[in-house]
Amino acid sequence: MSDKYLKYLASVRRYSPRTVEIYRGVLEELERFLGSGCASARNDKEGHIWEGMASEVLTRNALRGYEVYLLDERKLDARTVGQHLSVVSGFCRFLVKEGVLESNPAATVSRPKTSRRLPEFYREESMESYFNSTEYLVSEYESFSDSKYYEPRLKRLIISMLYSTGIRRSELISLTRGSLDLSRGVLHVRGKGDKMREIPLIPSLSKEISLYLQSVDKMLPAAPEADAPLLLTPRGGKLYPVYVDRTVKGELEGVEGITGRRSPHVLRHSLATGLLGEGTDLNSIKELLGHSSLAATQVYTHSSIERLKQTYNNAHPRAKNGSNHGD
Repeated sequence: MSDKYLKYLASVRRYSPRTVEIYRGVLEELERFLGSGCASARNDKEGHIWEGMASEVLTRNALRGYEVYLLDERKLDARTVGQHLSVVSGFCRFLVKEGVLESNPAATVSRPKTSRRLPEFYREESMESYFNSTEYLVSEYESFSDSKYYEPRLKRLIISMLYSTGIRRSELISLTRGSLDLSRGVLHVRGKGDKMREIPLIPSLSKEISLYLQSVDKMLPAAPEADAPLLLTPRGGKLYPVYVDRTVKGELEGVEGITGRRSPHVLRHSLATGLLGEGTDLNSIKELLGHSSLAATQVYTHSSIERLKQTYNNAHPRAKNGSNHGD
């Protein structure tokens, strides 16, 4: 039954292969936990306890025990345990639709309390420092036509696209030639749930992409098809997650002001935080990032409030003077 659910997630819900594997891991761990306390399950060579036994083993008390196990024995943090329970709840809802369960037992299991984690972001000055230090790769394109400059330009373009558009790593990797519409200055992005959205390209990014494609086309034996990858590794292959992660870590290493985590997702957070700080409304940021709900976007307001507090304390005369009373 769990295999059927995973196939449903992949084919109907269009979850990414990585997400499906995460769900598979959670369900397999749950199955092992429940099976360890079920004698009939221990006699099953395949170890599958859902067929004919789901209503017996998937109970509120059993899932509460699973939550305690994750917290106390596995030592997982509250946020991760909450994610595990969300996966289980989705599986139980599927079993209800299939007529295997009468109700969802996971819906009655309270999630462990978590402190809201503010998104990390890079300050605009730090990103400008990076782009200024690598500007020669764009402004002097013809002067550096040697193939040894291909990878430095590709790496800068990866940073430019992640920071300027706010797309996810997986979305960057899946971009094709057909995703790009330079005449309109937009990028067609296929996001989570197979949803399409258009992202506007700033002129400098359009120019950088155009120059990059010109250099790639000179190396290719034939004109690429519309479904060909937009960005190619130095060996001519499609980008892959590890390459993107290493690029971000390597390119941002040593940049003044960037001392924390260096990842594609922090670049995404940086754009959202910067746009909100410039007065962009939340709904526009939601559409740009491809969030399914406004609640996912509202987390950036916390970062803006913290920045406002800092600015206020640094600039307000009474705050600077440490005054505790009015005159």
